[in-house]
Amino acid sequence: MTQVADYVLHRLTEWGVQRVYGYPGDGINGLLGAFDRARGNPEFIQTRHEEMAAFMACAHAKFTGEVGCCTATSGPGAVHLLNGLYDAKLDHQPVVAVVGQQKRLSLGAHYQQEVDLERLFADVSEFCQMVVHPGQARHVIDRAFKTALTTRGVATIIIPNDVQEEDAQPSPPKTHGSVFSSVGWSRPRVLPDPGELRRAADVLNEGSKVAILVGQGAAKAEGEVVEAAELLGAGVAKALLGREVLPDDLPFVTGPIGLLGSKASDNMIRNCDTLFVIGSSFPYAEWLPDEGQARGVEIDIDGRMIGIRYPMDAHLVGDAKETLRALIPLLHRKEDRGWREQIEKDVRAWNDLCDRWAGQHFEGLINPQAVAAELSPRLPDGCILTADSGSGTNWWARHLKLRRGMRASLSGTLATMGPGTPYAIAARFAHPDRPVIAFVGDGAFQMNGMNEMITVKRYLDRLSGPAPFIFCVFNNQDLNQVTWEQRAMAGDPKYPGSQEIPDVPYAAYAQLLGLKGIVCDDPARVGAAWEEALASDRPVVLEFKVDNEIAPIPPHLMKSQGKKAVRAALHDPERAGIAAKGVRQKITEYAEHLPGRGDHARK
Repeated sequence: MTQVADYVLHRLTEWGVQRVYGYPGDGINGLLGAFDRARGNPEFIQTRHEEMAAFMACAHAKFTGEVGCCTATSGPGAVHLLNGLYDAKLDHQPVVAVVGQQKRLSLGAHYQQEVDLERLFADVSEFCQMVVHPGQARHVIDRAFKTALTTRGVATIIIPNDVQEEDAQPSPPKTHGSVFSSVGWSRPRVLPDPGELRRAADVLNEGSKVAILVGQGAAKAEGEVVEAAELLGAGVAKALLGREVLPDDLPFVTGPIGLLGSKASDNMIRNCDTLFVIGSSFPYAEWLPDEGQARGVEIDIDGRMIGIRYPMDAHLVGDAKETLRALIPLLHRKEDRGWREQIEKDVRAWNDLCDRWAGQHFEGLINPQAVAAELSPRLPDGCILTADSGSGTNWWARHLKLRRGMRASLSGTLATMGPGTPYAIAARFAHPDRPVIAFVGDGAFQMNGMNEMITVKRYLDRLSGPAPFIFCVFNNQDLNQVTWEQRAMAGDPKYPGSQEIPDVPYAAYAQLLGLKGIVCDDPARVGAAWEEALASDRPVVLEFKVDNEIAPIPPHLMKSQGKKAVRAALHDPERAGIAAKGVRQKITEYAEHLPGRGDHARK
C-alpha cells in the first residue's frame, strides 16, 4: 500500500518539482524512504545544512520561475530553514517547505524536538498547515503551491512522522468535510484602472527630466522599459534585484543605485523632476529625490506596496509588462533630448571612473575592484552571476557589466550573509549547461560556503562540465562591509576583535576535496587567474588576496557620514593605508577635471 509520504512526493512532481533540497532527520524518515522509492523523481539533493537547502530553493525559484522546494526534519532542522525562507519571503519568491513533526500522539507533551511549528513558521509563510489526516494531504499540498505562486511567497507543509507512514488516501472519502482539489494554476493578467493610466501618462508627459528605477518586478518587460525610456528621454537605474532587467551596454542605463550605486544614477535621481518606479521596492530614502522635488509614477503588482517608498501622483497596480504595454501608447516622445544626452555623458564618465579605480595598483595586495573589472569583459555568454552580502557586492554591482541573456541575483531585501554559494549551486543544478560564477567574501565563505564545497564534491559529476563553475573568494581577513559601516555610520574605528577573521587556504581546501583551486596574490595576474578558472572543466575555488583598505566609496558622501568617518579614522588601526588609498581614489574621481585626465592617478 502506498504511504502518505509516497503520495506527497508524487503530488510534488505533478506540480513540476524535479528536486527537493534538504537534510535528513528522523522527523522525515517516512519522506526519506519515499525518496528512495521514487528513484529520483523527485530527486533529493543533500545539502550540508538546512539553511542552505532553503537558500537553494529560493535560488531555484529566482533562476527558473518555478516553485522551489526544500525539506527538513522536526525541531532543530525546521528552525534551520528559517533564514533561507525569509530570504524567499522578502525577495518575493515562491517556495514550498515540507517539514517533519513529532507523532500526533506526543504533541503537547513537551516531547523531544517538539516545537510549535505552526507558530514558528507563521510569520515567514503565506500559508502554513499541518497534515493530521491522510485524506488532507492532497488539498494542503495543492493549496500550498497555489498560495506560493499567487503571493510569490513561502508556503509551509508540516507532516507528523506517523502521518507520513500511514496509508495514503489520494482521493478522500466522499463525506462531509472532505475536500477535492486539483493541480493547476495560471498567471493572471493584472492591469490598472484606465483613468489611473491616463493620470500616469499626464505626469510623465509633463516632466522634462524623467528618471526610471527598475527592480525585479520589471524582469519580463525589457522591451517595454526600453521603449518607455526612449519615448521619455529617460535614463534607467537598476536596484540590485533588477540587475538583469536591462543589459548594461545600453547607453542610458545608469547602473546600480544607492550606497553601492553609480554616480550616474545618483546624478540622475538628484536632478530629476519626475520619478518613474517599475517593479521595485528600493527602500533607501536618502538615495531617492527629496520629497517635493519630483512628481512620481509607480507600477507594482502588489497594491500593498504602491506609493510606500516615495509619494506618487499615479499608482498603477498591475503587472509591469502588461501595464507598460497599456501606458506606452499614451506617452509622447520628448523632442528635447538634452536630459538624455546628459545622462549618457554621466554613464560614460562613470564607466571610465570605474576603469580607472580598478586600474590603480597599490603595493602588495590586489585591488578588489580589479577582480571584477578583469572578469567583466571575459564574462561568458548566458552566464549566471550570484553574490553574497559584503564589500565584494559593491564590486559585483559596479564593475560587472551584464550583457543581454545574462542572469544575476543575490539576497536583496534580507541582505543576509551566506546565500552566494548555495544560490550558485542551485543555479548549476537548474541550468547545468550555463556558466555560473559566485562572488563570495571570506567571511561568508567561512560561515557556510566552505561546507557547501562538500556538496559540490558529492555531486561533482553533475556539476562539472565545459561550462565554467566558479566560486570567487575575496580573501582580505576582514568582515569588510561591516568594518566600513562601523566607520561611516557609527563613527567608530575598526574593532579587530570582531572584524578580523583567520586566514584560511580556500583554494587548497578545494583541492583537498577534488575541486580545482587557484590562488592569485599578484595584481599583474588577475586576468590570467580568471582565464585559468574559466577554462576549467571542474568547479573552481578562485581565491584572490585582496586589499581590505579600499573603501566602497558611495556616489556621494552624506555630511554626517563624512564626519563620522573622519572621527573613526583618527583612531583606526589601518588609518595610514585608508588615508593614502582613499586620497588616491578621490584624486582619480576628480582627475577628469584636471590636466592629463588622471593619468597620474594610475601610477
